[in-house]
Amino acid sequence: MIMVSRRGILAGAGAAALLQACGNGVGSNAAAEIDARVSATQDFLFDRYPGMRDLAARANGVLYMPLITEAGFVWGGAYGRGALRIRGVTVDYYSATKASFGLQIGAQQYGHALFFMTEQALADFRRSSGWAVSADLRYATPEEGATIGKATTEIDPVIALIFGQQGLIAGATLAGVKYTRIIP
Repeated sequence: MIMVSRRGILAGAGAAALLQACGNGVGSNAAAEIDARVSATQDFLFDRYPGMRDLAARANGVLYMPLITEAGFVWGGAYGRGALRIRGVTVDYYSATKASFGLQIGAQQYGHALFFMTEQALADFRRSSGWAVSADLRYATPEEGATIGKATTEIDPVIALIFGQQGLIAGATLAGVKYTRIIP
């Protein structure tokens, strides 16, 4: 007869819970959720800004980040997930993690898209470690939002677009963004 102690049961339950929490996402529907959000974002951009359809058609690839959530009080951070589409087909999924420092307070949500206008720019992004640095002044209110600044992704072969800013945030910051390829 096997003796099972309470400690053994608790250890087994704890190990099972830990293994469940460390799931790798295989078999989940996270990719479908990201694709649905990216498609809705693409449709929104094409309907709201008609020139975006032509820009996307001329681009070698577009990284859509449909929802980035950001908050800050002196130190700030942001996170979001999206997909890289080449000729309208999703080829990779990415997360964007941002850290910022400066005079800032508030929280906002927004979307952004990176249009890779040359094959070389797209290849460089896919091979790179995914870092971008920026300095900007920004604000967002429930009615409108604006950002004035420059990022290392805004070089001629890459066009960055921020849209749909919602929330209450104001500040002048230095920031770094890390784009990481993920398996949702």
